[in-house]
Amino acid sequence: MKFHIENSKINGAINLLSQLSLKGTNSRHRSKMIKALSTHLKEVGDDEKEILKQHCRLDEHGEPKKTADGRAWDVKDLKTFVKDRDELYAEKLILEGGKAWGYLRTVKDILLECEMEWSGADAEIYDYLCDEFERIEEEGLQEETKEESEEKSA
Repeated sequence: MKFHIENSKINGAINLLSQLSLKGTNSRHRSKMIKALSTHLKEVGDDEKEILKQHCRLDEHGEPKKTADGRAWDVKDLKTFVKDRDELYAEKLILEGGKAWGYLRTVKDILLECEMEWSGADAEIYDYLCDEFERIEEEGLQEETKEESEEKSA
């Protein structure tokens, strides 16, 4: 089982999973997934800071400066900055195998059977996560069918 999630969706996924009222194994597995997502989100934040340092004017301490009004970063080349930042946000975290397999299976079942009502950004991330888990299920079924036909032809 390989679970893919875009960097730009991780924070929303953490927030959505945190809203679920769960007990026992379901709660523990949800917490493990949140921990894995949170760890990666910190790395994304560090990468984003590096992108800012590469594309912004820096202060005397080597940190990115804000514009005079303090509302935005003082970016030297906005087009290149946006391209690099968007590439970072589009990159995907892949969770698979080992310890991840157990909590991914549990969270998949929780979300696909969830009867909570979602709206706005939560509804969008819920749909995104369900689509990813359904993709994983579909790939698993295709893999099983392929293995069965190979066994019959052997």
